[in-house]
Amino acid sequence: MAAVCSPVSVVTALDGSRPHGTTVTAFCSLSMNPPMIVICLDRLSALLEIIRATGQFGLNILGKDGAGAALLFATKGNHKFDGIGWRLDQGLPRLSTATGWVACDGALLVEGGDHLLVLGAVICAELEPGEPLTYYQRRFGTHIPFCYA
Repeated sequence: MAAVCSPVSVVTALDGSRPHGTTVTAFCSLSMNPPMIVICLDRLSALLEIIRATGQFGLNILGKDGAGAALLFATKGNHKFDGIGWRLDQGLPRLSTATGWVACDGALLVEGGDHLLVLGAVICAELEPGEPLTYYQRRFGTHIPFCYA
Protein backbone atom coordinates (compact mmCIF):
# COMPACT_ATOMS: atom_id res chain seq x y z
CA MET A 1 0.00 0.00 0.00
CA ALA A 2 3.02 2.30 0.09
CA ALA A 3 2.39 2.98 -3.60
CA VAL A 4 -0.95 4.63 -2.79
CA CYS A 5 -0.82 8.34 -2.03
CA SER A 6 -2.66 9.16 1.21
CA PRO A 7 -3.58 12.36 3.05
CA VAL A 8 -1.94 12.81 6.46
CA SER A 9 -3.95 13.78 9.52
CA VAL A 10 -3.79 13.72 13.29
CA VAL A 11 -6.80 12.21 15.06
CA THR A 12 -7.39 13.70 18.51
CA ALA A 13 -9.61 13.07 21.51
CA LEU A 14 -9.85 14.30 25.08
CA ASP A 15 -9.40 12.07 28.12
CA GLY A 16 -10.79 14.27 30.87
CA SER A 17 -8.64 17.37 30.45
CA ARG A 18 -5.70 15.60 28.80
CA PRO A 19 -5.42 15.67 24.99
CA HIS A 20 -4.40 12.58 23.03
CA GLY A 21 -3.58 12.20 19.36
CA THR A 22 -2.11 9.95 16.71
CA THR A 23 -1.09 10.30 13.08
CA VAL A 24 -3.24 8.51 10.50
CA THR A 25 -3.07 8.12 6.75
CA ALA A 26 -6.27 6.09 6.57
CA PHE A 27 -9.33 8.33 6.53
CA CYS A 28 -11.93 9.26 3.98
CA SER A 29 -15.31 10.79 3.40
CA LEU A 30 -18.05 8.23 3.91
CA SER A 31 -21.38 9.96 3.40
CA MET A 32 -22.79 13.34 2.43
CA ASN A 33 -26.26 12.77 3.88
CA PRO A 34 -25.70 12.63 6.76
CA PRO A 35 -22.13 13.93 6.61
CA MET A 36 -19.80 11.19 7.90
CA ILE A 37 -16.13 10.24 7.72
CA VAL A 38 -14.21 7.07 8.53
CA ILE A 39 -10.79 6.69 10.14
CA CYS A 40 -8.84 3.50 10.81
CA LEU A 41 -7.08 2.85 14.12
CA ASP A 42 -5.03 -0.07 15.39
CA ARG A 43 -6.95 -2.25 17.85
CA LEU A 44 -4.24 -1.63 20.48
CA SER A 45 -4.34 2.16 20.12
CA ALA A 46 -4.69 4.08 23.40
CA LEU A 47 -6.55 6.75 21.42
CA LEU A 48 -9.10 4.16 20.31
CA GLU A 49 -9.95 3.44 23.95
CA ILE A 50 -10.63 7.13 24.57
CA ILE A 51 -12.83 7.32 21.47
CA ARG A 52 -14.70 4.22 22.65
CA ALA A 53 -15.34 5.89 26.01
CA THR A 54 -16.28 9.36 24.73
CA GLY A 55 -17.76 8.62 21.31
CA GLN A 56 -15.99 11.68 19.89
CA PHE A 57 -12.89 12.49 17.86
CA GLY A 58 -11.34 15.32 15.91
CA LEU A 59 -9.53 15.05 12.58
CA ASN A 60 -6.73 17.59 12.05
CA ILE A 61 -5.87 17.58 8.35
CA LEU A 62 -2.22 18.54 7.93
CA GLY A 63 -0.88 20.90 5.31
CA LYS A 64 2.41 20.69 3.43
CA ASP A 65 4.33 22.09 6.43
CA GLY A 66 2.91 19.48 8.82
CA ALA A 67 5.51 16.71 8.50
CA GLY A 68 7.00 17.56 11.91
CA ALA A 69 3.61 17.21 13.60
CA ALA A 70 2.94 13.98 11.68
CA LEU A 71 6.21 12.48 12.92
CA LEU A 72 5.62 13.67 16.49
CA PHE A 73 2.10 12.24 16.70
CA ALA A 74 3.28 8.95 15.19
CA THR A 75 5.34 8.30 18.35
CA LYS A 76 4.18 6.66 21.59
CA GLY A 77 3.88 8.54 24.88
CA ASN A 78 2.16 11.44 26.59
CA HIS A 79 4.53 14.14 25.32
CA LYS A 80 2.92 14.76 21.94
CA PHE A 81 1.17 18.01 22.84
CA ASP A 82 4.22 19.53 24.56
CA GLY A 83 5.16 22.68 22.66
CA ILE A 84 2.36 22.20 20.10
CA GLY A 85 -0.24 24.92 19.63
CA TRP A 86 -3.76 23.61 20.16
CA ARG A 87 -7.14 24.64 21.53
CA LEU A 88 -10.48 23.05 22.27
CA ASP A 89 -13.00 23.17 19.43
CA GLN A 90 -16.30 21.36 19.87
CA GLY A 91 -14.74 19.93 23.06
CA LEU A 92 -11.90 18.28 21.09
CA PRO A 93 -8.19 19.10 20.66
CA ARG A 94 -7.62 21.10 17.48
CA LEU A 95 -4.05 21.68 16.29
CA SER A 96 -3.32 25.29 15.38
CA THR A 97 -1.17 24.27 12.41
CA ALA A 98 -3.78 22.02 10.77
CA THR A 99 -5.21 23.27 7.48
CA GLY A 100 -8.43 21.33 7.94
CA TRP A 101 -10.59 20.42 10.90
CA VAL A 102 -13.42 17.91 11.26
CA ALA A 103 -15.13 17.26 14.61
CA CYS A 104 -17.12 14.04 14.88
CA ASP A 105 -19.67 12.66 17.29
CA GLY A 106 -21.33 9.29 17.77
CA ALA A 107 -18.44 7.05 16.77
CA LEU A 108 -19.46 3.64 15.45
CA LEU A 109 -16.79 0.92 15.42
CA VAL A 110 -16.54 -1.69 12.66
CA GLU A 111 -14.16 -4.69 12.71
CA GLY A 112 -11.40 -4.61 10.12
CA GLY A 113 -8.63 -7.14 10.76
CA ASP A 114 -6.04 -5.72 13.15
CA HIS A 115 -7.67 -2.28 12.90
CA LEU A 116 -11.09 -0.86 13.63
CA LEU A 117 -12.91 1.46 11.29
CA VAL A 118 -14.26 4.39 13.29
CA LEU A 119 -17.28 6.00 11.64
CA GLY A 120 -18.05 9.50 12.82
CA ALA A 121 -20.95 11.86 12.22
CA VAL A 122 -19.51 15.26 11.27
CA ILE A 123 -20.63 18.06 13.59
CA CYS A 124 -18.20 20.70 12.34
CA ALA A 125 -15.86 21.00 9.36
CA GLU A 126 -13.51 23.82 8.32
CA LEU A 127 -10.80 24.09 5.69
CA GLU A 128 -8.00 26.64 5.39
CA PRO A 129 -6.33 27.36 2.05
CA GLY A 130 -3.10 25.52 1.37
CA GLU A 131 -1.52 22.43 -0.10
CA PRO A 132 -2.13 19.10 1.69
CA LEU A 133 0.49 16.90 3.30
CA THR A 134 0.56 13.49 1.63
CA TYR A 135 2.33 10.21 2.30
CA TYR A 136 3.68 8.15 -0.59
CA GLN A 137 6.42 5.48 -0.76
CA ARG A 138 7.03 6.04 2.98
CA ARG A 139 7.85 9.73 2.42
CA PHE A 140 5.95 12.96 2.98
CA GLY A 141 5.16 15.26 0.07
CA THR A 142 2.38 17.40 -1.27
CA HIS A 143 0.05 17.71 -4.21
CA ILE A 144 1.32 19.25 -7.42
CA PRO A 145 -1.53 20.36 -9.67
CA PHE A 146 -1.52 18.91 -13.16
CA CYS A 147 -2.32 21.36 -15.90
CA TYR A 148 -3.91 20.18 -19.10
CA ALA A 149 -2.46 21.73 -22.25
